[in-house]
Amino acid sequence: MSIATGTAPQGTFMIDTGRKLFWTVAPFVLIAACWQFASLFFPPYLFPSLIDVFARVVEILTTWSQFSSVLATALRILGGLCGAFFIGVLLGVLIAQFQVIDRLLTPVLIFFQGVPALSWVVFAIIWFHGVEFRILFIMIVTTLPAFTFQVVGALRGMNKDLLEMVMSFRPNRRKFFMAMVLPAVLPEVLTAWKVNLGNASRVVVVAELVGSSGGVGYQLLQQQQLFDMAGALAWTLQLVFFVLVFQWFLTLIERVAFRYRAVSERSL
Repeated sequence: MSIATGTAPQGTFMIDTGRKLFWTVAPFVLIAACWQFASLFFPPYLFPSLIDVFARVVEILTTWSQFSSVLATALRILGGLCGAFFIGVLLGVLIAQFQVIDRLLTPVLIFFQGVPALSWVVFAIIWFHGVEFRILFIMIVTTLPAFTFQVVGALRGMNKDLLEMVMSFRPNRRKFFMAMVLPAVLPEVLTAWKVNLGNASRVVVVAELVGSSGGVGYQLLQQQQLFDMAGALAWTLQLVFFVLVFQWFLTLIERVAFRYRAVSERSL
């Protein structure tokens, strides 16, 4: 009886895990199958075989001259996001604390959000000479509003009753930050990172496509000129892999940072 009781929950867990894995993998398997089926009836420059695409992926990963372009794009994304994050935290704190700064900066950030990324690329090419500085500027200016508004929303959304209770203990600045500010801001910050990561990956490709001599965007331009669809897919997958890995890393941070929450609450 004890054996049956102990194995039943384990069996249920394995079934649930198998179902989740199936529904995670099934959409991608379906897309791959449809693509491979289309490759039987269309020329390779339209729908190349997935075998050819996989071979190009392996070639990029194992050839330093090509893989260095992937690393360059990844470092540009991370550098731009880090720069926008630190500036956004500073602006978010100032906007949340001072009404005058709120009235001055909030409309400007909203205006920046309405400017297309391609327009910022054109502006950067006209204003600056260095390729890396151009891309860094584009990355920061396109992702800065989201970071800033997330920080502002988190600071303004702090529970007033909880804030008064924490202040009644007369904590020093470090304890106040660790006990009150960080738990309130961190969920919004991680959300902003997840959202901006996808946006940044698209923006950096546009920036490299127009104003760079290296990186994934530049390589995609080369594949487009050669009508090499297998190469274009392979380079695109490199960027997708990077985004997925970094998204997993952010999820890991979220699980560790919010391990005090109930499981149902973390999954929301």
